Amino acid sequence: MSAAHDRTSRTLDAASRDRADHLWRAASRSETAPPLFSATSVDPLSDVLQAIRLSGALFFMVEATSPWGVAVPHASKFAPIILPRSRHVVSYHIVIEGEGWARIPGVAPTRFEAGDVLVFPHADPYAMLSVPDGAPELGEEESMLFFREMVDGKLPFVVEEGGGGPIRATYVCGFLGCDLQPFNPLLTALPRFMHVRRPEAGDMLDKLIGLTLKEASRSRQGGESVRLKLSELIFVEVLRRYLAALPDGQTGWFAGLRDPAVGRALTCLHAEPSRAWSLGALAGEANVSRTVLAARFTQLIGCPPMRYLRRWRMQKAARRLADGSRKIAAVAHEAGYESEAAFSRAFKRFAGISPASWRLKNGSAAS
Repeated sequence: MSAAHDRTSRTLDAASRDRADHLWRAASRSETAPPLFSATSVDPLSDVLQAIRLSGALFFMVEATSPWGVAVPHASKFAPIILPRSRHVVSYHIVIEGEGWARIPGVAPTRFEAGDVLVFPHADPYAMLSVPDGAPELGEEESMLFFREMVDGKLPFVVEEGGGGPIRATYVCGFLGCDLQPFNPLLTALPRFMHVRRPEAGDMLDKLIGLTLKEASRSRQGGESVRLKLSELIFVEVLRRYLAALPDGQTGWFAGLRDPAVGRALTCLHAEPSRAWSLGALAGEANVSRTVLAARFTQLIGCPPMRYLRRWRMQKAARRLADGSRKIAAVAHEAGYESEAAFSRAFKRFAGISPASWRLKNGSAAS
């Protein structure tokens, strides 16, 4: 924490302190409601990131010279190679120097330059190119072979490609694994392609990229593990920047986080998913009427609050089942169901298979 931040914290004005005290008293009026700033409160983004098991899968750097181009197939094709236990792979690239073009089916080619971050959240096939209408030097089949050799340790961290021309581009390639089903509100809220402009010097994203490059330049024990963890942090910071830059009038899960009433409701649901919530109790926490909360939540999130809660309970339950550390009856109780039979019926309606079948099918993904 910086000295400036310390001074700001120490000089918190009286009005801010009074408002914090007012919020604390208001949140404490109900014996059943958690205090606004209690240790049990969680922010929904962190809760979702933990539940979907975000994990670094592969991380390397490309030094390209013109003409250059690579076509990456749909992630479902190479996911079994780079992260066989993950059910979804997100691709992203950090441009260190130079420029080029990103191309994805159905989206106009996008020019990128040094400092930009490109994210492909939905497993779409895409191409990275030196010119917008160029033909990839490496096609999808060559890319599949490349992934196999990279995973087998046959390739260095820094890979060279291209025709040796004067126009250069250096970029880092990162691939992250995560859960997609039964419910991943984060991924469904993201566009097919995210283009985050270069970070300001010294901000969080810039520092994370700098640490990653510094770690990549050294040959130390545990280096790969550190790089993969840094790649996860970079992706989370990109999500936070996307949330901060979201324009007014947008809908979706991220827009709901920014809305005062819906954001508070999401925080409550994620803090206590097993609580017997009613629309009235949730509206009271959000300090709006039931009608306003139901309409606003549905408009932004795409479903009513109680349906969202049921979906999130099932996502949490699916994670518990895959971990294999709890009996189905215990998972049912944690999900807010009084009986294992009722939970099993609800889970099968949602996921398409029984809890026992889900555990058998997805248990290997827990490690």
